[in-house]
Amino acid sequence: MKIALAQINTTIGDFNGNTSKIFRSVDNARQQGCELVIFPELAIPGFPPTDYIGKENFAQKNLKKLNQIANTVSDIGVIVGFVEPSQEHGGRPWHNGTALIQKGKIVLKTYKTLLPSYDLFDEPRYFQPGYSHEVASFSGSRLGITICEDIWNDKDNCQKRSHPYNPLEDLANQGLDLLINISGSPFYLGKRLIRINTLSTIARKHRIHVAYVNQAGGNDSLLFDGGSMVIDPGGKIRAFAREFEEDLITFDMETNKGDIRAAIDNDEELLFKALCMGTRDYLSKCGFKQAIIGVSGGIDSALTACIAAKALGKENVLGVAMPSPYSSPESLQDAEVLAHRLGINFRVIPISRIFQLYLEELKPSFAGFTEDVTEENIQARIRGNILMALANKFNGLVLATGNKSEMAVGYCTLYGDMCGALAVIADIPKTMVFRLARYINCKDEIIPVRVLTKPPSAELKPNQTDQDILPPYDVLDDIITEYIDHNRTPGDIVKKGHNQKVVTETIRRIHLNEYKRKQAPLGLRATTRTFGSGRRYPIAHRFNF
Repeated sequence: MKIALAQINTTIGDFNGNTSKIFRSVDNARQQGCELVIFPELAIPGFPPTDYIGKENFAQKNLKKLNQIANTVSDIGVIVGFVEPSQEHGGRPWHNGTALIQKGKIVLKTYKTLLPSYDLFDEPRYFQPGYSHEVASFSGSRLGITICEDIWNDKDNCQKRSHPYNPLEDLANQGLDLLINISGSPFYLGKRLIRINTLSTIARKHRIHVAYVNQAGGNDSLLFDGGSMVIDPGGKIRAFAREFEEDLITFDMETNKGDIRAAIDNDEELLFKALCMGTRDYLSKCGFKQAIIGVSGGIDSALTACIAAKALGKENVLGVAMPSPYSSPESLQDAEVLAHRLGINFRVIPISRIFQLYLEELKPSFAGFTEDVTEENIQARIRGNILMALANKFNGLVLATGNKSEMAVGYCTLYGDMCGALAVIADIPKTMVFRLARYINCKDEIIPVRVLTKPPSAELKPNQTDQDILPPYDVLDDIITEYIDHNRTPGDIVKKGHNQKVVTETIRRIHLNEYKRKQAPLGLRATTRTFGSGRRYPIAHRFNF
């Protein structure tokens, strides 16, 4: 049997668009002589639909498209994800399902059994779990069909199991030739290796082929990297799809051979492609083309501009330099050089006169007070207003340029540099920002070298640098990673060699600035623990860290 793995980029609620992609992939698979084509989790309605699933006619529209596929495709098998209304009383109203279509009929429906409720997932809010798995006979092979989480609870793969039931054992006991897993598995750095190890362990343990089909594309903050694959019973990869783009690969069960695309071999390229994809999809799926970025001459805005230019096309990016009384001439020059090298639109709107008017109007109210962070924040907020005005006028979206290190400790200004519809690098630590900038410059110097070598500064007062109030970024990022991503205790972090006072102050800042992050623009997820729906802490608390 020859199968096709079709990783498509779906849009939530775009039933016509998603179904058109399904039909195109079916045609492609047919032309390559495949007997079965497999699509990702919830491919018809798009993943994850969240509360849209409860809107009137959402489930009905997705069922109409499922029936259209079944009635149209009769000469090739199809496995596709969809939403099924639940017939059970007292539970959630829907199932996360997959349908096997054969000879123009739906011959088997399987429902997701294990519903994740950790990190950014909250599927028990919407779905009723399935309770059993039935093996399907197709073209002389015995198929076990699972959905995403259903394969992530085996005792030989998971150090900490989240569910008491293991669907794999149920299916394996019935005898399988091919285990199929359709998935909507979000990307984070290091995820590919975890997937390969998990799938390889399953294949070797049960002596079966494993076909894993993941979606590609960005939906809001979630980035789906594709990387669909087939693993043989010996645990070897026999087919592998492209990452961060749509693809269709084939695999022949008899010859044990399939299409193998080259995997991306370094973290910087992975992240750059992920962020470009997420930026492109966010704007296009929201109906926008143009991005507007405040380019300061610093490394964060430089990286954001590079991502935007690659993702959207240079003609669709406007970089705006807004020098203040404290901006160095070199920073303005670097911003202009960057814009020229990228080929993006560029303009300069000085804010010194506007800033002075603010100070004059506020002078009576501020009488008797010395200048402090208040005046610094005014400059940032002036810039935010200008960017938002340009976005309104030109029907574009502002891309915020803050990184994860700044977001963690609140080194950012509400309604200032935090303005924007999308925070492209909000989950990228500062040390990785530098690594990505060097990656961009590995062939040609796009970002001026001075941007990479000068001390980072907000340039909101004379001779200011980030390290005036923050520890060095390599120290700060390690503390943030240990505390947020790895959930280490302050004591564990100190034992690693960090100064106790620095650790305590960093953690204090992290929790003190929760209120800022609650008002921050959406950020693209790139690490294991990002700020957003997967990390839930109250703003008001008295917990002693």
